[in-house]
Amino acid sequence: MPANPPTAQQQLVLSRIRHVTQESNVESKAPFRDFCDFGTRAQCGNSACSSVHLLHLITQSTDPQLGDCSYLNTCHRINDGCKYLHYEIDPQEHLSHDLEYKHPVPLFTPLPPPQWLECDVRKLDLALLGSDYSVIMADPPWDIHMQLPYGTLTDDEMIQLNLHRNQKEGGFLFLWVTGRAMELARLCLEMWGYKRVDEIVWIKVNQLQRVIRTGRTGHWLNHAKEHCIVAVKGSGPHNYNPGIDSDIIVAEVRETSRKPDEIYNLIERLCPGGKKLEIFGRKHNTRPGWLTLGNQLGGSYIHDDDLKKKLNG
Repeated sequence: MPANPPTAQQQLVLSRIRHVTQESNVESKAPFRDFCDFGTRAQCGNSACSSVHLLHLITQSTDPQLGDCSYLNTCHRINDGCKYLHYEIDPQEHLSHDLEYKHPVPLFTPLPPPQWLECDVRKLDLALLGSDYSVIMADPPWDIHMQLPYGTLTDDEMIQLNLHRNQKEGGFLFLWVTGRAMELARLCLEMWGYKRVDEIVWIKVNQLQRVIRTGRTGHWLNHAKEHCIVAVKGSGPHNYNPGIDSDIIVAEVRETSRKPDEIYNLIERLCPGGKKLEIFGRKHNTRPGWLTLGNQLGGSYIHDDDLKKKLNG
């Protein structure tokens, strides 16, 4: 056994993996074997250690010199280009026969293909889409009393959207706001039955990674940031990972109204799996695991047979 105690890095890795494995993998009545504090058997160095050890998960993209992935087993790029180290339970472990597992902890679950529906959201009965979405994200065309290169919705039209219909059991709502829309958004959340719990700030930078000082919006000051309100209905989704991301995104500005791709990665890490719905999206917003609605999608693609029947009925 090494003389030195586990490092802070080793303790962090183990604490995150314990959080997933102990809750979803081991039967409550089965004997419990804890993870070794040192992680891998090589780091442990004690051949008599009876704890469960881990093994580095090496893929073609892995560069061990880069160290551990910040997202570990919540990373959705483990088998798709992530260069950092991930872990799995060492298959050489001799687990006792009376230790029963419900199922192995999936390190990477392939997401269903993207779906999109071109429509006027104001006229669509959102109830047809189902009520079991873990996450809804919306970037509404708020009427911010400025000349914009696209149509906007009145305050009453926004309130009447009733996004809560798609989250009967509760879930997250990510609502992009700017200018006077911040006040209206709070009213909408109250009317829809959501509670504001957090806020993400997107700091806009240019191609040189410098903060933009001559923004396209702002009555009094040039806006170099945008806000995304994070709200919850009920107690939120059944499965989510709190505390693994920051509330600040620093990303380049692209086309007008286009939001940073980093928001999707953040949401997937916060709430892996589960159905996700984006409203007021465009073709560049379509993502695996998401259903995207908007009037500028250039057509529709729905692969879910049940949803097809509802929409065509």
